[in-house]
Amino acid sequence: MTAVSSVLAGLERTRPWQEELYRDVHRHPELSHQETRTAGLVAGRLRGAGFEVHEQVGGTGVVGVLRNGDGATVLLRADMDALPVREATGLPYASQVTGPDADGDGDEVPVMHACAHDAHVACLAGAAQLLAEGTQHWSGTLVALFQPAEETGDGARGMVDAGLADLVPTPQVALAQHVVAGRAGQVGTHAGAVLSAADSMRITVHGRGAHGSMPQAAVDPVVLAAMIVVRLQTVVSREVAPTETAVLTVGSIQAGTKSNVIPDRATLQLNVCTFDDATRRRVPDAVERIVRAECQASGCPREPAFELFDRFPLTDNDAGTTERVAAAFEDFFGERAGPAGRQSASEDFSDIPTALGVPYTYWFVGGIDAEVYDAAEAAGRVAQDVPVNHSAAFAPVVQPTLDTGTQALVVAALAWLAA
Repeated sequence: MTAVSSVLAGLERTRPWQEELYRDVHRHPELSHQETRTAGLVAGRLRGAGFEVHEQVGGTGVVGVLRNGDGATVLLRADMDALPVREATGLPYASQVTGPDADGDGDEVPVMHACAHDAHVACLAGAAQLLAEGTQHWSGTLVALFQPAEETGDGARGMVDAGLADLVPTPQVALAQHVVAGRAGQVGTHAGAVLSAADSMRITVHGRGAHGSMPQAAVDPVVLAAMIVVRLQTVVSREVAPTETAVLTVGSIQAGTKSNVIPDRATLQLNVCTFDDATRRRVPDAVERIVRAECQASGCPREPAFELFDRFPLTDNDAGTTERVAAAFEDFFGERAGPAGRQSASEDFSDIPTALGVPYTYWFVGGIDAEVYDAAEAAGRVAQDVPVNHSAAFAPVVQPTLDTGTQALVVAALAWLAA
């Protein structure tokens, strides 16, 4: 038997508690920087498997180190946080949780694992257990890192700033994965830029309030916000070259409290995704120019205010590392492994290997039931019929998603540890 098959022979033993861990974490999601319960669960698992465990790294981060003789050091990472989304999956283990919003304003919001971080936790916990049980089949050091606050883009940097480099031996490679709305059981790799950089912006425009029956006395920020949203649609379509890629989404508009009261301000929140530095600079500049011009056209009494937040780095997979992982996946998964296109979603994982000065790769695992996905694909309705990450209806099928994610982590790690 190969090292991979020998280590993965224990999957029959880990599968029951992995599935239960997944359902437990899904039922009890925690927002960014609030992952105390989840962190306690994974710390207990790592400690029980014989890892040296460091807790509260950068807040709620957990790092396990398993030293097993000479050889490479491999870092495997999973994220733990959930989203302020009200679950609509109808699952028996669906979340009913609410909690204080992670932005610190104290509002009570629904909480859901709408981005598969619960699956990431279960997969890495299982892979760590399998590698700990199979130490006779590999040599080196394994670092299992459970990261908080990926959704706010500052969890990885928080762990780095808290002294991660002093807690773990410097890895030769860092590896991570994400469950996405693809066919369950499949894995996909991509060399080079695979996930976009992202910048969120909060814009406050100031009008002049009045009675709803007296619009002539007002500068209506609701109308102004609507004009801004419409005009922003031209940034990508008319200011970004067709050969470049950018996404601009206005995800939130907040203004007013009553139907017959014109408010004195409106707040817009938008997100920009880009793949190169020049476009990343140009799009926010265009946004600011348009907002200022619309405010001037409306006769606003004050200048608009701009705030950048939730900033994510570009995820740019190292070519050699990706090639090595892709070859290992092809050997193990066969036809279920293949190329993946780059995605306009964003991640902060790369902040960790960048700070440590090591190469990395980041791959995708499908999580949609094969029959559901194939039917949607055959009908040309994947975009309409398959819930995607961050949707209230997104819920990966438990199997083969967990098995595939666990296998992928083990296979990738052993591409260095078993060499």
